[in-house]
Amino acid sequence: MNDPSAANDAHTQRAADTVEPAAVAAMSATLDYDRPPLPGEPLPHLWHWIFFRPTVPQSQIAHDGHPKKGGFLPDLGLPRRMWAGGRLRFLAPLSVGSAITRESTIVDIAEKQGRTGRLGFVTVNHKIWCEGMLAIDEEHDIVYREPAAPGSPAASPVTAPDHAQWHRDIVPDEVLMFRYSALTFNAHRIHYDKPYATQTEGYPNLVVHGPLIATLLMDLLRRQRPAATVLDFSYKAMRPSFAGNVMHLCGRPSADGRTVELWSKDHEGWLTMSAHAMLA
Repeated sequence: MNDPSAANDAHTQRAADTVEPAAVAAMSATLDYDRPPLPGEPLPHLWHWIFFRPTVPQSQIAHDGHPKKGGFLPDLGLPRRMWAGGRLRFLAPLSVGSAITRESTIVDIAEKQGRTGRLGFVTVNHKIWCEGMLAIDEEHDIVYREPAAPGSPAASPVTAPDHAQWHRDIVPDEVLMFRYSALTFNAHRIHYDKPYATQTEGYPNLVVHGPLIATLLMDLLRRQRPAATVLDFSYKAMRPSFAGNVMHLCGRPSADGRTVELWSKDHEGWLTMSAHAMLA
């Protein structure tokens, strides 16, 4: 669990946790594996997102289900908050059963005007140590948006690439999304409260978690190249994915096998997330 005694300030948070075998087994089941990684074995990449859960008191939860802004994450006056992308370097494994610590620092805050209104971007750096060794160096981009307005212009969709060598289709349903929300202790209502998602935030259905999509893309790589050592991974959310629609997970390794292009596309063929992995 998070260590409430860890010292924090306005721009930095520190937390401690344990790579709990029970949580790892639950994540493994959620991703449809028969056997979870056992104590002492490496934690699959991006599964660290189920740790360092945001255990803020219920009284500090905002109407959207997120912790209230204005503490560690700034209040930019923009109520809608989403994962936008990130970049990770994997320096050492996180082993199941091990103690881990994380230091999170806000490294950039920017605002700009987009086609859909005012946007705010916050970049957070996370450094994660396992048994005293730096294991993951991660930059996480968060986007803030204005309230949903009827008739506001939608961002132009991008056609997904058509040169995939790897394919896997998944239909993210309410059960999968509930299990992932529970694993990450993510109470953002767009992932489980359909009336809120559609009537308040203006989406056509429940929204699939951005980190879940990134995890599924990394999982595609893991299934296709189980012995590969991933050094770097970057991803960018392009368009929301919604519950009940088929999600096409795609990948294409480079000719020399050192890099892998990964992406997800929706049932209409639009690009929803692009990603890139570098292998040893």
